[in-house]
Amino acid sequence: MISIIIPTFNEAGHIEELLSFLNENTQNVDTEIIIVDGGSRDNTVSIARAQGVRLLKAPQQGRAAQMNYGARNARGGILYFLHADTFPPKSFITDIITSLDRGYDCGCFRLMFNSSHPMLRLYSWFTKFDIDYFRFGDQSLFVRKHIFKKTGFFDEQLLVMEDQEMVRKLKGEVPFIINNKAVVTSARKYKKIGAFKLQFIFTIIVILYYFNVEQKTIAHFYKETLKGSAY
Repeated sequence: MISIIIPTFNEAGHIEELLSFLNENTQNVDTEIIIVDGGSRDNTVSIARAQGVRLLKAPQQGRAAQMNYGARNARGGILYFLHADTFPPKSFITDIITSLDRGYDCGCFRLMFNSSHPMLRLYSWFTKFDIDYFRFGDQSLFVRKHIFKKTGFFDEQLLVMEDQEMVRKLKGEVPFIINNKAVVTSARKYKKIGAFKLQFIFTIIVILYYFNVEQKTIAHFYKETLKGSAY
């Protein structure tokens, strides 16, 4: 069984379409779809219930904590972590199983945005390279459950970059693959803030992370640079 784990917080605007897509493309396949909600105040929970998926209410808010909670409660031996505004390829189940059968215990997909902005197209192009700087949660992540447990789960002390940290740990343990197919993620943040501005902010965050700057400092930088923006 593949457990598809989706952390949510106020995602009513996106989650219904994603769950419909997942339900349609996992028919006759041994999967479970798990929504791990962090206390949404919109209709996210009611939408999840209406779609017939497993709904877990996380005891702690935060993407890392929510994904870990989903992993601990997952029934499947394969975990697939997916963002609420990201659509995998229709063949993602077959793609994941094929990768595992080839000897890769974990991996991700390349990234595309639902926007033709040149900056985002360039950013997407870089995700085909096996370089840790270009690994982010939007690309989704699949991993055998026992391998995920062995690495010690997502680091819940990290306020940002928890996905990249997990990929680095996994690559130190087992073979990792970047599937040539791409997930399509929402460009909503880039549209509201500006593609160049937001990408510059993310670049600075990556640099601060690799220089071991404290998480609170990085989070403060992120919030301060977005003050006055539409996001």
